Amino acid sequence: MDENDKTTTPCADGCCAGCGEPRGKLSCTDWLADIPAGDCDLVEVQFKNTRKGIYRNTTHLDLAKGDMVAVEASPGHDIGQVTLLGPLVRLRLRRRGKNDGEIKRVFRKARPADLEKYREARAREHETMIRARRIAESLGLNMKIGDVEFQGDGNKAIFYYIADERVDFRQLIKVLAENFKVRIEMKQIGARQEAGRIGGIGPCGRPLCCSSWMTNFVSVATGAARYQDISLNPQKLAGQCAKLKCCLNFEVDAYVEAVKSLPSREIRLETADATYFHFKTDIFRRLITYSTDKRVAANLVTIDADRAFEVIALNKAGEKPLRLESEEQQAQPKEKAAYGDLLGQDDLTRFDKKKKKKKRKSAAANAAPAASDKAEADAAPRKADGGPRRNRNRRNRNKGADGGAPKGDAQQTD
Repeated sequence: MDENDKTTTPCADGCCAGCGEPRGKLSCTDWLADIPAGDCDLVEVQFKNTRKGIYRNTTHLDLAKGDMVAVEASPGHDIGQVTLLGPLVRLRLRRRGKNDGEIKRVFRKARPADLEKYREARAREHETMIRARRIAESLGLNMKIGDVEFQGDGNKAIFYYIADERVDFRQLIKVLAENFKVRIEMKQIGARQEAGRIGGIGPCGRPLCCSSWMTNFVSVATGAARYQDISLNPQKLAGQCAKLKCCLNFEVDAYVEAVKSLPSREIRLETADATYFHFKTDIFRRLITYSTDKRVAANLVTIDADRAFEVIALNKAGEKPLRLESEEQQAQPKEKAAYGDLLGQDDLTRFDKKKKKKKRKSAAANAAPAASDKAEADAAPRKADGGPRRNRNRRNRNKGADGGAPKGDAQQTD
């Protein structure tokens, strides 16, 4: 396949064979594809990462999704990939609030020479970013350059930076222009925009939402975590941008609606033998756990929300039930926990126990052959002497009486 084929043959997912895979939010489903475009000559073009633009096909080129095109820029031209055609582009244009007079043109389909220059410019981006960071540090600027994007013709570079405060980078622009010999443009972005441009894998194992499908960022508060009973651990709640995870807002509305049908956590439940305080809540299963101590988990009892409302009504009427559980709950057998330590993997001393068992087995195994060897050694002299020790002593006494060795000497020899 040659260079020309790469610019005109799209892949199965709509991506050009000569470019990288598109981000999820940048590949839009054209649900108006079967409707004739008519006089709509608008084209949506994707550039590096999340940058996109809408251009006008004034020369009526035969474009398809995935084609690499050269579009108008200031100055020169830029290289991008066609991602959308037809009436749906006009609807997106209305949402952005742009006028038709602000739309630039599509020059032509990208030629092999254009693509070669485009690849050379892209290859310089990482090295340029590293050098720009060193220059900004030498100038004492409190900013971080997160990404660099060269224009398709290599005549312009966009530097994306993050800063907590206002930065005077006029001197920086002069130094960068002298070093790189291109036109410099500075764009400030936030930490979430930087994560969306760079991309990555989240703790859920999927690509980051900000780099795959999210197009706008909504403020996230810790109240979203409180509604969902999530531990307020900064390391757990923060994403790769060091801000609160955007996914905390995805299900918070469902939790807020579900909590409205549960009793307040501040209400105490009075029984004949104790006072119960709220401990934890399983919101969607409508199960509430109460404790007899306000600060420590003691005598935990889990009941459903209906039983909790029933006890609250009895307390308001001045009555106290004998037990917190209902009669039906008392009659039901206790359910086994969904998780059990079947393999003993949660025991901290599981390895020590195994070692002790191995030592005992080895000691018993060593003691058995030692005992057998000793028994064989004791049996050997008995067979050699012809009988037990009592018979040998009797023979020695008889020998002393017959004029042999004295009796005392015989006993000493034994």
